[in-house]
Amino acid sequence: MCIHIFGKTGSSTLRRTLSALLREPLELRAVPRNLARPDGSANYSLDSSGDERLAEWMHARLRLSVWVRPDGVVLDEIETAVLNALRPTLNLAKMGSLSDRRVKAARAAMAEEARAWREA
Repeated sequence: MCIHIFGKTGSSTLRRTLSALLREPLELRAVPRNLARPDGSANYSLDSSGDERLAEWMHARLRLSVWVRPDGVVLDEIETAVLNALRPTLNLAKMGSLSDRRVKAARAAMAEEARAWREA
């Protein structure tokens, strides 16, 4: 989870989703994950100032909690129970939602911007 909070957008699905949804208000610009070797991937990153703005937004608004798994507890069962209880909108992989079309479209637009990126 720490990679999502403290890492770079190029290696975090949560950061890519948040950046896509906050693109306009935070003035974010998508770039390839590897500027030296752009590969046309749908997994984009942000320029360094954009990553900083997103991190500031996250630190101001998100909260991180840690739970230590007791021996014998199956994490998948716990994850399923938590997802069913909280119904997190941004968990597209396991929850889906009415907003997932909006999220997918926003992420696709960011990926397209990264694919079209050219060094200034």
